[in-house]
Amino acid sequence: MGDKPNMAGTDTRDARSTRYGDAFAAVPSAASDGKAPRTPRGEKTLRKILDAALAEFGSRGFSESSIVGITRRARVALGTFYTYFDSKDAVFAALVRDMSARVRDHVAPSLEGAVDGLDAERRALASYLDFVVGHKEVYRIIDEAEFVDPEGFRRHYETTAERIAARLHGLRERGELSEAQTTIDDDVHAWAIMGMNVFLGLRFGVWGDEDPEAVAKIANRMLRDGLGS
Repeated sequence: MGDKPNMAGTDTRDARSTRYGDAFAAVPSAASDGKAPRTPRGEKTLRKILDAALAEFGSRGFSESSIVGITRRARVALGTFYTYFDSKDAVFAALVRDMSARVRDHVAPSLEGAVDGLDAERRALASYLDFVVGHKEVYRIIDEAEFVDPEGFRRHYETTAERIAARLHGLRERGELSEAQTTIDDDVHAWAIMGMNVFLGLRFGVWGDEDPEAVAKIANRMLRDGLGS
């Protein structure tokens, strides 16, 4: 459910983006409109605020969280918060975008070395589960977004499904999957795969401690038996 620039250079990244779908789209600045940082120091401060917001919202929930609580965690002045964000709602919406991008960025390197497209999906799921184990609060943030930031909530799932659908379309074109029966096959399959991944993350990333690789292997076998036939 995500992608990250290849640290060895851009050539592999571009090739992987073409092969498994365009999952490397640029992410807009997390700051409120007109408040994007202009210096590396500003970017670092913005990152501190977002990390503090994750801890605040993740532990207290949106309604019980406060801007003061965020600035205390970030160890920045209240005025510094308003340099980058207009309100608590604004930083929450930014956090939803940021968490979506971080999931994407965490998963991308796992696609390298995949033997085929379905193996890439196995690797993506295992990497996603690994991310969830270390960031369990992502589920609380995304769940609350349905009510606090419904547009961001929908965008998070739509863009994730679009990346999966693009990968599936590429696999069909290369003959790695059976031929589509309708014009919405890839879309339906993408949302089904994403739904599976989300709940596997909840069960085995938030509530459990099973090996992500083992879980991903079992789920991938189901995909191969269904989509690959």
